[in-house]
Amino acid sequence: MLYADSQPINSATEKQSWQMPDTLILIFIIGILAAAVTYFVPAGHFDSQQVTYMVDGAEKTRTVIDPNSFSYATDENGKLVYNSVGLFASGGGIGLMNFPFEGLVSGSKWGSAIGVIMFMLVIGGAFGVVMRTGTIDNGILRLIDKTKGNESLFIPALFFLFSLGGAVFGMGEEAVAFAIIIAPLMVRLGYDGITTVMVTYVATQIGFATSWMNPFSVAIAQGIAGIPVLSGMTVRMALWLGFTLIGIAFTMLYAARVKANPKLSYSYKTDDHFRQKELDNHDSRWNLGDTLVILTVLATTIWVVWGVVAHAWYIPEIASQFFTMGFVVAILGAIFRLNGMTLNDAADAFKEGASVMLAPALLVGCAKGVMLILGGGTTDEASVLNTILNSAGGFISGVPDVVAAWLMYAFQSIFNFFVTSGSGQAALTMPLLSPLADIAGVTRQVAVLAFQLGDGFTNVIVPTSASLMATLGVCRIDWGDWAKFCWRFILLLVTLSSIVVIAAHMMGFA
Repeated sequence: MLYADSQPINSATEKQSWQMPDTLILIFIIGILAAAVTYFVPAGHFDSQQVTYMVDGAEKTRTVIDPNSFSYATDENGKLVYNSVGLFASGGGIGLMNFPFEGLVSGSKWGSAIGVIMFMLVIGGAFGVVMRTGTIDNGILRLIDKTKGNESLFIPALFFLFSLGGAVFGMGEEAVAFAIIIAPLMVRLGYDGITTVMVTYVATQIGFATSWMNPFSVAIAQGIAGIPVLSGMTVRMALWLGFTLIGIAFTMLYAARVKANPKLSYSYKTDDHFRQKELDNHDSRWNLGDTLVILTVLATTIWVVWGVVAHAWYIPEIASQFFTMGFVVAILGAIFRLNGMTLNDAADAFKEGASVMLAPALLVGCAKGVMLILGGGTTDEASVLNTILNSAGGFISGVPDVVAAWLMYAFQSIFNFFVTSGSGQAALTMPLLSPLADIAGVTRQVAVLAFQLGDGFTNVIVPTSASLMATLGVCRIDWGDWAKFCWRFILLLVTLSSIVVIAAHMMGFA
């Protein structure tokens, strides 16, 4: 009997030993490897230069690297400098044991990491208030009742809209807010959290990677490359439609499998949170207060989209609008006593919603810390990252043109792990790869296409992407489980992207 009782425990222990390490562990391992690289790769730097380009008739200016200015950092004796990272560092320096803290407090309110983290906490709190009213839950139940038999239409419709948002105005961080609402809907329709990530964040990155007009990626890259901004629009529109349809088909096939057998879901365990809510909620209440709450959420969404498109709103502006939404919903919830809600309940809901974001926020900060170990993606200081960038450029210039075209795509895909910002990656890589494209016999339009596809599609998998980790966080999906699901889709995207880049080069896309 004792042996029989212990057998399942041993078996379970054996299975446990083969599980994917927690995302935080993976990031720390990557941090160790990055620190090791600093002992073998010398630091280098580029000089900066200003470039101007036209977007919608307006002249834009951006600071980029001078591709011919690379030099290794040397000391007073002329020896190469290695920015070796030790265990600890003081005075704001970066060390292996303090890279999580330095990553968490790096940046500004305009971007990673502190800006993104605060953005996540604010919108998490705001939507925590919205969810506390019960309006979203009741609305989902009514929606399901009214769409019996047509649930599968939600997937292609949502995927198409989010992909369009990524293509038109670079939607990415905004997907986090929508995922908060869509996650319980998907579970109650018989799907899962993975499906939610696919139709929200992944869809935006499909659009981002194949955009014909995104001002934060293709417009900047083309301007830096010295080719007409928004040129090649017809080809990119066709790519956007094709990749969007492929994404929809992949998502629907997976969703159909999960609906037929929920235990096939890669997020089956973590979806318990949403399934439990479904069991607990039998109230189909709907009154004037619920209507006003929904209208507030819709009005905020439309207002934010308008602000992003018309006025280039970014993290601070978007966060303030969603906070205002939460404030208004708290007032409505207290006035109409939605779920017996009081202002104190609203305050508790805000804190609880923000607390859900703490885990992914930590991951965002730690991932940024890894980048700081390698130099942080800046060119004004000598860093390992600059040396890697220059070495890759030199290698690409010495191979046949077809290989060079593909290597540009491969390099952009890998480099996106270190610099996930589309505009930041364009500023770092396009000044170097554009003249290298001329040398290698590749058109600059193809070089821009390689940048787009490499930058956009790898955002779907790299744990250094703040938006991805935030979306996984609100859907309660561990990055390891996401990777188990996503690797097939990434392999498909990489294969198709490679074919597209090579075909574009062979056809002289210019």
